[in-house]
Amino acid sequence: MKFLMLWLSFWSCLGLSATRAPVYGTKGMVASVSPIASEVGADILRQGGTAADAAVAVGLALAVTWPSAGNLGGGGFALVHAGESPDTFIDYRETAPAAAGPDFYLNAQGELKEKESRVGYRAAGVPGTVAGLALLHKKWGKLPWKTLVEPARRLADKGFIVDAALEESLWSSRELLLLYPETQKIFFNKGKPWKRGDRLVQKDLAASLALIQRHGSDGFYKGKLADLITSDMKANNGVLSKADLSGFKVAEREPVRRKWREFEVVTAPPPSSGGIVLLSILGMLENDKIEAMGAGSADYLHLLIESMKKAFADRSVWIGDPAFVNNPVTKLLDPTYIAKRRAAITDKAAHDVMPGELPGESPDTTHFTIRDSKGMTISNTYTLNGSYGSGVVAKGTGILMNNEMDDFTSKLGSNNMFGLKQGARNLIAPGKRPLSSMTPTFVYKGKDLILALGAPGGPTIINSVTQTIINRLVFHMDIQEAADAPRFHHQWMPDKILWEPHGLNPDTKKLLDLKGHVFRETPRSFGDIQALAWDEENGRWTGGSDSRNGGAVVAE
Repeated sequence: MKFLMLWLSFWSCLGLSATRAPVYGTKGMVASVSPIASEVGADILRQGGTAADAAVAVGLALAVTWPSAGNLGGGGFALVHAGESPDTFIDYRETAPAAAGPDFYLNAQGELKEKESRVGYRAAGVPGTVAGLALLHKKWGKLPWKTLVEPARRLADKGFIVDAALEESLWSSRELLLLYPETQKIFFNKGKPWKRGDRLVQKDLAASLALIQRHGSDGFYKGKLADLITSDMKANNGVLSKADLSGFKVAEREPVRRKWREFEVVTAPPPSSGGIVLLSILGMLENDKIEAMGAGSADYLHLLIESMKKAFADRSVWIGDPAFVNNPVTKLLDPTYIAKRRAAITDKAAHDVMPGELPGESPDTTHFTIRDSKGMTISNTYTLNGSYGSGVVAKGTGILMNNEMDDFTSKLGSNNMFGLKQGARNLIAPGKRPLSSMTPTFVYKGKDLILALGAPGGPTIINSVTQTIINRLVFHMDIQEAADAPRFHHQWMPDKILWEPHGLNPDTKKLLDLKGHVFRETPRSFGDIQALAWDEENGRWTGGSDSRNGGAVVAE
């Protein structure tokens, strides 16, 4: 964290010119939070693999090298652009176990047992990651499955050198990781978290990856691994069962798409709220001359924040798992409705916001973006929900389990771990997918894909992606500058602006204070954009990996 604060201070003093240069390439390219995982993916591309092959290898490698969010025991979404076929959205989001229901986290008095949805065995939904990666390989892969699993298996078996980012991550989550002996055994060395320069070896995880390598997704959802996971769950009051695991299904969905200015944005549909909120914010800003206002100006930030508030207020009421509720996507994105929401924003003052009357993610997720030399592009966001999920490593597996159940509405009117208020559409039901903020996104200019990106960070994901799109397409930053620029976040409730250290000019803050905006007392950095963009001037693809977490773009 000290390194991050120093870097931000240095960067803020020198301005955007201090950001590192983007990476250029003439073939494929991989952007992820882990330099090791990015190199694994690029090596798969060099072997003739597709973007889908590389996505499998990167997703599994991150489960080893970025354990706070990279995972086998979580779930996520992948947005896929493959040749002339329409873009498709692969939903491998976790589901609620069969034994869970609306009152799963309530005591006899109807009060919320908050800790249960966030920490421990009862916090885990049915993992979807292995099934999702397997489907990517089945539909678009080229290399043998065992070839794609081997780099992660080897990293777990032989170990890798802990870097500063992982040291900081382990230290900040030490209280959670100390709760369970199996977890402590992996991530602690002589009673303290592993430090930079140490070699982290994960033999149980290597054995689990070997089973997946040998048996495909059945190696996770059936057989020995399923037995180990469910027996440990049963012994510790968890409810995830063998039937839950064997019954998990990946859903393939049509993305949400909308014209915005001269571009078309293609993004995540429900059960993610990300795409709808992203398009709502962009829609409210569509006709404003924000380029003339300037990045970081008080006028621009006022409009941006007020638009965020309105879009997140609608999120709280109208969106849920499409298998259980009817999402009014068309109405939320109707230009007339968006214009009405925009008209309520004045340039004078901040406003209290309520959800509109429709006509008739300590957050941790991770994202990677991959493009191969043939043009196949995958924007993938997956997660354990909180950092290191529930804190539970299923005994004998080395696999961290998610705490995704906290993304449901555990009790109407209550907040989840991200401070989000959520509605009845998101109440727990067996087999249901919780509402998400993950926002893997593509942007087209005409028929040409020109930008692919995503980010981690709970609800801040949406606003990180939104601002990066605007930075790139409106303020014409290069993709690394667009990823690194200071960001702001408002999610309706609590009614306070999250801002980044050294990311706000004091004079600008005073102007926003005068308009009635309220800032959180303590700033913090958020988001970790991983993006690939077409550079028209240079006639080639370029990549940016957010400098906040020390990730890397690696060209084929």
